Amino acid sequence: MTRIILSTGNVILGGPSIRKRGTYRSNLEFTNSLRSNFLAAQQDYAATLQNGNGNGNTSQPRENGHSSRPAPDVWTERDGSTLYVPRIDWASAGLQEDRTQYEITVKLFFLPTAPAEKRIDYITEALRLVTKELGVRDVDLLILSFPGIFFEGDCEYEADRKNATMGSDEEEVATWGLLENLHEQGQISRLGIAEFGTDKLRRFVDKVKVRPAVDQINIKNCCNVPPPLMKLAKEKGIELLTHHDSTDVLPSGTLRELLGQGPQGAGVLADGDANSSGLKGEIIPEWVVKYTAFVKDRGVIENKGYFASAEAAEEA
Repeated sequence: MTRIILSTGNVILGGPSIRKRGTYRSNLEFTNSLRSNFLAAQQDYAATLQNGNGNGNTSQPRENGHSSRPAPDVWTERDGSTLYVPRIDWASAGLQEDRTQYEITVKLFFLPTAPAEKRIDYITEALRLVTKELGVRDVDLLILSFPGIFFEGDCEYEADRKNATMGSDEEEVATWGLLENLHEQGQISRLGIAEFGTDKLRRFVDKVKVRPAVDQINIKNCCNVPPPLMKLAKEKGIELLTHHDSTDVLPSGTLRELLGQGPQGAGVLADGDANSSGLKGEIIPEWVVKYTAFVKDRGVIENKGYFASAEAAEEA
């Protein structure tokens, strides 16, 4: 088994063109940023290798035979059973100013293809990567997005009613307990959830020790924030925020397209080619984490990016 860690780097450095206006494909920034980072790493590491000794086999043929790209081992890095795509230059990680100048927000998406019992591992690894990338020891806010929960309906009341039966209260409360421990240890200052309507939020608050400070709602498939939810949030001191994130930000097909041998793929997967050195077998997306480092005094985002994890159940 190989665990694949994908990373975008700082998408702020890529400029505003990565995310196009007028689209509801909220994972477009994420997938485009991954492709951009893969391409940049392929170019940078291949050039470094060629300038260093110039005699390595640094490329592999494309399926169409008209172009080539660096072999995966040139621009990715394997550390035990973990494969980093692309390899990460941790020496350049970190923020420019003192930690106290930043508001650091993290949103962790649990994907529907990943088992709930492994969520402690997902939380631990996601926080490890984000804090290492930013050069910090803690984050200000961590928001959890659970699979299978969303707002959708002809009006806000219908969406709120449908939302009440989504997800698994038991699994969500158990996962929240893991975050409460990290909150008590000082690794996370505030905890948040996403897509919890009135009934789900009421049941949730009654069962947890630490109330969520934030509830993020995506109302693009609805109308407005339901008034009962606004009332409940005000009573419980919970901040309601709207967002445009996709709940299934990395479907299996998208991941295979990103890593496969196709025209826009990175060439990391074998894609059925028995002669390929790429990974063979099923690829299971597990989680995606989005992070932002906001400079409070200047009102700007200095660093924003994504990590994602998938499991490759390799064939013999």
